Amino acid sequence: MGYQQYGISPALVARVKQKMKNSATKERIKGILDGVTKSDLQDPAKVQRLVKSAAGVLKEPLSQAEEQQIVRFVVAQRIDPNNTFHLIKLWGMFR
Repeated sequence: MGYQQYGISPALVARVKQKMKNSATKERIKGILDGVTKSDLQDPAKVQRLVKSAAGVLKEPLSQAEEQQIVRFVVAQRIDPNNTFHLIKLWGMFR
């Protein structure tokens, strides 16, 4: 899987996926990501703030190394939140 190449733990991904099944949590995460643009997702500082916010909502303590791995992964994906193909690709990566 792509995220494993960046050192992101499958156990972390499994915990986050489980927590995202809670509709209230999912809505809070959607609120954080509302209005995020492609350029925002290419700016490591903005991505790091988003990761910290999401980790707080999920009550998932991340080490500095884990945070940096996630930031590098997101920036490397060149995600365009308005491009359906990009979103399908990400969805497939974390199924």
